[in-house]
Amino acid sequence: MKFNPANTIQDLQYFGEFGGVNPSISDSSTYTFLSAKTMFDTFEGDADGCYLYSRHTSPSNLYLGEALAAMEGTETANVSASGMGAITPVLLQLCQSGDHIVSSRTIYGGTYAFLKNFTPRFNIETSFVDITKLDVVEAAITPNTKVLYCESVSNPLLEVANIAGLARIAKKYNLQLVVDNTFSPLSISPAKLGADVVIHSLTKFINGSSDTVGGVVCGTQAFIDQLRNVNDGASMLLGSTMDSLRAASVLKNLRTLHIRMKQHSHNAAYLAKKFEEDGLKTVYPGLTSHPSHELFKSMMNSAYGFGGMLTIDVGNIDKANELMELMQERNLGYLAVSLGFYKTLFSAPGTSTSSEIPEDEQAEMGLTDGLIRFSIGLDDDIERTYTIMRACMRELNILQPALV
Repeated sequence: MKFNPANTIQDLQYFGEFGGVNPSISDSSTYTFLSAKTMFDTFEGDADGCYLYSRHTSPSNLYLGEALAAMEGTETANVSASGMGAITPVLLQLCQSGDHIVSSRTIYGGTYAFLKNFTPRFNIETSFVDITKLDVVEAAITPNTKVLYCESVSNPLLEVANIAGLARIAKKYNLQLVVDNTFSPLSISPAKLGADVVIHSLTKFINGSSDTVGGVVCGTQAFIDQLRNVNDGASMLLGSTMDSLRAASVLKNLRTLHIRMKQHSHNAAYLAKKFEEDGLKTVYPGLTSHPSHELFKSMMNSAYGFGGMLTIDVGNIDKANELMELMQERNLGYLAVSLGFYKTLFSAPGTSTSSEIPEDEQAEMGLTDGLIRFSIGLDDDIERTYTIMRACMRELNILQPALV
């Protein structure tokens, strides 16, 4: 049967300590042992089912990790206190001094800053390339390269990575392909396409309520064990541990992800089509005008659509700011960073979520100051939403005023 990530979540069944339909929350930072020998074995990683200390893991975190691993089709997963708390340990675990990373040039600003400004302190260098051109990716590989890094759908330009093609390159050169799948949960399953490690910021679509931050690393049991090793595991030693109460909350929200993603995708597809028809420069993977539309179709789990993210370009930052302020005033959403909320969120990424990228590099990759990134919400009447958005654009002369 074709892999269906929502089914794998649906098929998980947990019982609470007293028969609850939700698993019990482990509200403890440390755990007792009935024998000193078991404590010793746990420190050595040889005591299955025993818990040591919540910085290592907890029952609540394991429940959530198991569900996310099932969703991505990996052996296991490790949750963290933020998306960056998932990304940074993975790269530090896979690389050491003198190593090299080939990364997409269009990635989340925090990841870019980590690779551009922070890892060089440890003599880890990164080449940023156009990830959509496999020949360019392969040409950037050196004898010291250890990792290929990309986002399934890039932030904020919505470029689509050819994950199967990148996986073939990674295998050819014995590299680890690490894919951030934050923008396309359920729609794309990178591990099924050959990715070695899949990362999410749980803060976004997976949690969906903009009330917590979190991250996850999905991969093999061997790699997750390395991350959690008490002696040299980057996740264990850097300490970005998710709180058990938050893990339980994210797990509850995960169960409605399939419903939410269908609505996010439906609404985004409707608006993208309308905006493009209005003559706006619109980027959305579901549009046939998107250069990677057919690639996305070839990779996607079709029930969940092309995702909830789109961009338009209104020409300059002043117009972008005016429009976002007016849309917020008209109750269309929030001028805010992040994504995956029930209401639409919009921001100008060149001066916000991608501001870590120098202006000359933004220009080179096509990130203009008039670009607005939309995370489309769960609006029940998306036609009504479009009508009000169009009125805002006409009021600001972004679209021509209607003829009377």
